[in-house]
Amino acid sequence: MEEKIIGVMGAMPEEIRLLYEKMTDRGEETAAGVTFYTGVLAGRRTVLCCAGMGKVNAACGAQLLITKFGAGALIFSGIAGNMTDKIGVGDVVIGKTLLYHDAERRMIAESWPHLQEFTGDAAMIAAAEAACAEAGVKYIVGKIATGDDFVGDSATKNAIAAKCAPDCVEMEGAAVAHVAAKYGAPCVVLRAMSDNADENAYETLVAKPFDISEYCTTAAKICEGLIGRL
Repeated sequence: MEEKIIGVMGAMPEEIRLLYEKMTDRGEETAAGVTFYTGVLAGRRTVLCCAGMGKVNAACGAQLLITKFGAGALIFSGIAGNMTDKIGVGDVVIGKTLLYHDAERRMIAESWPHLQEFTGDAAMIAAAEAACAEAGVKYIVGKIATGDDFVGDSATKNAIAAKCAPDCVEMEGAAVAHVAAKYGAPCVVLRAMSDNADENAYETLVAKPFDISEYCTTAAKICEGLIGRL
């Protein structure tokens, strides 16, 4: 049986760079304005990319990974706004459930695969849990809500909480899981909490330079550990 190729999507170019540096047999190709890096990582054939922010960019990157580069499983790693008191900044949510908080989900579900929410692959979630534990990172397996707006005020945060009660909020995860579901590809989304999705979030991530070096190092370590377990 042919080995399954693992597609890895990162929110930050720095995170992809760290993983790329650990790859062997490396190559690269550009499609739709996105650079895809191919090679072997943790003993598995892997394709890396940083597709950009937002649902369309994420969906386009995910589809190219599957249809152009032959990825049979997808991993997405990035940051998110915390929506729960179960964890804090720096901790991780592994997506068991992923949904859109800014869309009419019933209408979207009229098309294949007829889902209003999407589910992370059980085996990949288990591998992600083991990788987080090995890296010494606190995590929960929970619900991730996706939308195209940056959430940086309490009113918006509270409205999203009332609508779908997620553990974190971000801009890509459900789109990646949606594409994966269309193609029957297993996937997992990992999100490290960068802020609390409140008035301080904009200051942390937008108004002043955000030091992501520690996050990227940890995220790359988790991804590598996850890939090695698949």
